[in-house]
Amino acid sequence: MGEVLSQIWSRATASQPAPEPAIVAGIAVLALGLVLVPRAWTVTRHLVTISHEGGHALLAVLTGRRLVGIRLHADTSGVTLSRGKPTGLGMVAMLAAGYLAPAVAGLGAALLLAGGHSLALLWLAAGWLSLMLLQIRNAYGLLVLVLCGAAAGLASWYLPGTTVSLLAYLLTWLLLFAAPKPVLEQMAQRRRGAARGSDVDQLTRLTHVPALLWELLFLLANIAGLVVGFLVLLPIPLG
Repeated sequence: MGEVLSQIWSRATASQPAPEPAIVAGIAVLALGLVLVPRAWTVTRHLVTISHEGGHALLAVLTGRRLVGIRLHADTSGVTLSRGKPTGLGMVAMLAAGYLAPAVAGLGAALLLAGGHSLALLWLAAGWLSLMLLQIRNAYGLLVLVLCGAAAGLASWYLPGTTVSLLAYLLTWLLLFAAPKPVLEQMAQRRRGAARGSDVDQLTRLTHVPALLWELLFLLANIAGLVVGFLVLLPIPLG
């Protein structure tokens, strides 16, 4: 067992060379297409939902709330339930974390890739999905997490380093490009009067800050994460 753990640690902490900038840019274009093309988005949006609900769950634990469970649905929606004080900073932080989580995760992934740790990124993804599995409370959510976690784990263990790097960059670009889109969808739903009971509605009720300001804050934060992530993954040469 000790030898296996040592091998896992050695693989997870090893550095992998970054792809050529042209390849990184090509992966970015592919990821953007997977976000913008409606049929592809119905699949890739699950990645955002996992990040969104994972953000809620993490902040619930960090703020001292009792995490009750997570549900992921076939329509790409999700819900995270926790128990604790229904008002206050902890509740606000937990609600706000959902729309910020994909961009934060994408930016963190970009920093790992900048350090040559594409394999570690996939291991971390598999580990985080495994932790979420302990809190999943519906069959569809269980299936999604098992498939995603198994894909990340098997890819990181069996695929060559070059392929692992390509997958890690694709995952990172997807998170960065996809992060602003649910906020735009939320804003569109609000214009149609179909956004009642959302995270933004709850934040408005708790803080008395208008929903539009919350939505603009989330949108600007996600765009900022995309810009910074872009500069990390494809730095602009000076001079």
